[in-house]
Amino acid sequence: MQSKYKISLLRANLLAAAVALSLWTPSDAPAAAVLMWLSVGWLLMTALILDFSHRRSRGLPWQMLAGTLLLGLIATAPERHALLIWAWGAVFMLPQHRWAAVFNGCAAFASCLVLAPLMSLPAWLLMTLSLTVLMVLAMSRTHQLLAINGAIRQRLRLIPGLNLWAGEQLLRDLMREQTRSEREAIYAEVLLFRVRRHQLWQVAQKLCELTYDFENVYRLNGTTLATLMLSKTPSEAASRRTLLLAALPDSVLTQHKPLMDIELASLTLEELSRFPTSPLREAA
Repeated sequence: MQSKYKISLLRANLLAAAVALSLWTPSDAPAAAVLMWLSVGWLLMTALILDFSHRRSRGLPWQMLAGTLLLGLIATAPERHALLIWAWGAVFMLPQHRWAAVFNGCAAFASCLVLAPLMSLPAWLLMTLSLTVLMVLAMSRTHQLLAINGAIRQRLRLIPGLNLWAGEQLLRDLMREQTRSEREAIYAEVLLFRVRRHQLWQVAQKLCELTYDFENVYRLNGTTLATLMLSKTPSEAASRRTLLLAALPDSVLTQHKPLMDIELASLTLEELSRFPTSPLREAA
């Protein structure tokens, strides 16, 4: 199954969970209801921004927020929300940083302690052991899927080991990065390079060396390359462009376009790679 279908299925499950929680909320106590609505909001936001990406978010991981909300739901009304203890398996199916997994593991154990007074010791031990096995299996499955996804991405690259992709991948990345730029206040721009045909692979390799690991280079056609550069500010982007262009052959023509100024609805590779009649050497 391709990644886009997996994303659609996971998004549908998140939306279904949000609907189920919203129907459960009206009969809850005020404190539990607040946490329940926050959980519904988390599910809806995650479903809307869900995407498989090679870049990690620099902010607070969503998975830690999910663990905090789940612990809060169980702690505020353990008699009513005891069944939510098994939702920890779903939390650990999400890719997450190691320290986020440690935090969620501690929160899961705390949830078990909250439920301890409501159960006999043998039942509590069985529940805790079963939950531990479930979380370990969830993490193992997630790591397996990440490894498979990484292998697939490696095969899709034009040159193994380099972040060089076909132009069609750029069209997919533009939408994701435009949304990310709005959300994280990042300045993003597309840099285009018109090269001589015999210089294409040499310049492409050089661009891969000069850009960050999370930035990609794209081959639009036999004479045009592109890269999607991410910077904190436009001035930082200009400095990066200057350094990058200084390392390229003088025959390379360049053009840059701020990502937020690009209309993505009807964008094609032909339109994106179209240079002005007199392109400048310096992408000012």
